[in-house]
Amino acid sequence: MARSLGLALPAKLEIRNLSISFSSRPRVRAVDDVSLAVVPGETACLLGPSGCGKSSLLRAIAGFIRPDSGQVLVDGRVVEEPGPDRGMVFQEYALFPWLTASRNIEFGLRRRILDRAERRNVARAWIAKVKLEGFEHAYPKQLSGGMQQRVAVARALAPDPQVLLMDEPFGALDAQTRVLMQEMLESLIYESQRAVVFVTHDIDEALIIGDVLCIMSKRPGRVLEISRNPFARPRSARIFELKEYGPAKARIFETIRGEIS
Repeated sequence: MARSLGLALPAKLEIRNLSISFSSRPRVRAVDDVSLAVVPGETACLLGPSGCGKSSLLRAIAGFIRPDSGQVLVDGRVVEEPGPDRGMVFQEYALFPWLTASRNIEFGLRRRILDRAERRNVARAWIAKVKLEGFEHAYPKQLSGGMQQRVAVARALAPDPQVLLMDEPFGALDAQTRVLMQEMLESLIYESQRAVVFVTHDIDEALIIGDVLCIMSKRPGRVLEISRNPFARPRSARIFELKEYGPAKARIFETIRGEIS
């Protein structure tokens, strides 16, 4: 049975006893018997030591790799390949350098919206949501790292996927930009009813973005603990000022430190 601390809602995303190995000599087991459920409107943050299989788990949800055993289901349907019901944002910005910010956002809409004018309107709306007005005609090389990642987030969200997958999307940004991006994302997620899985090494980031914190063991990655974020939505960097913040962060850190050999 997949584990969740979400509300009494049917799971949007369900991971059932998932195991993943990679062909090498010797063969490497990356993820072992992981189960997790994420309900609509909930963000699950995956935390754990480097090499514990967080990104491998995310790629299996996306349909990029096939598990050895177990299943990933979206709305009860087994995931066998990538699909428009799942959007993904990578740590690398992964934008098309020959397309403007607006056209990058439009690109993901081509299968869903056939009318070009309508695609432009949707892209324009997302440009406003991620606060890039005035930069819609700029190319990626003309944008800062934070601005490029805002385009990447908008491109993933514009097709209205049911599940959003994020693999350390703010890891390459400076500290100040990273906090601003975390707050922007938390706000965008708060407005939607998507199920989100967010991979991070950063406990501060997890406590801003995650509703549910899933701590994984060292390789092979297993679920050590699933807990609900003690800080209610809407969340921002202001939670760092709360007296409860230090103990909450320290407890998570100690759990992860026990897995670092």
